[in-house]
Amino acid sequence: MTLDIPHIDQLTDEILNGTRDFPQFNQPEHAGVCSAGAHLVGALIVCNLARESLASGDHVRECQAAPTNWQIDEEQERQVRSWAEAKGIWVPKAEEWLSANYGSMLAQGAESKVYARTGDTHVVKLRTSIYATLGRALEAIALHNYLFPETVMRVLGFTRDADGLFRVILTQPYIVCMRLATQDEIDTMVSKKGFCRCDSTSNVNYISHRLCLEDMHPANVFVEEATRQPICIDCIVKFKR
Repeated sequence: MTLDIPHIDQLTDEILNGTRDFPQFNQPEHAGVCSAGAHLVGALIVCNLARESLASGDHVRECQAAPTNWQIDEEQERQVRSWAEAKGIWVPKAEEWLSANYGSMLAQGAESKVYARTGDTHVVKLRTSIYATLGRALEAIALHNYLFPETVMRVLGFTRDADGLFRVILTQPYIVCMRLATQDEIDTMVSKKGFCRCDSTSNVNYISHRLCLEDMHPANVFVEEATRQPICIDCIVKFKR
């Protein structure tokens, strides 16, 4: 697969101005795509092209089998890095860059390292993929923005951390936490968005007709000091496939 940067830029502009859609998102979800910014849109385009190239290219002809998720993920990471370097949004040694420009690391979880200075209105995160492929990790950012616009994620760039993990660099509003939400408050919040509790043995907490939510526990849902309402700062969002 050879990247055509001007063509990707054109597709990005068409998606942002509403004249083209991603096939995997419905119209309301597209608001979440666009609110993450042009860097997310471009990376999603590259991921879709990488998946399509694998599905129709030499891999299938030689192996007579569909590419596996790890093969798709590897190709998507490779192509997104090439595209990000061409666009000037690949950040080497991002941890040093973030500490110098955005303050020290405040917190670290399984998915993100969080940086901010005292008094900043936003935090910056190094978000790694805990999804099957990079494309699905990027979809999750768009779906988070659709479901939880009060903690919208905007993509700044891409990197590999000191451990070699591919990470998305993004910003989110800084939420002043009064306390952690209770499970009942989380149930009520997501039910208003069309989700119900999932009682299966999987890791899925809630389902709607299109989406699954995982990792929806109190440490990821704060009751905001200003509004006294529960706000999701992070969770795992997936399409039902």
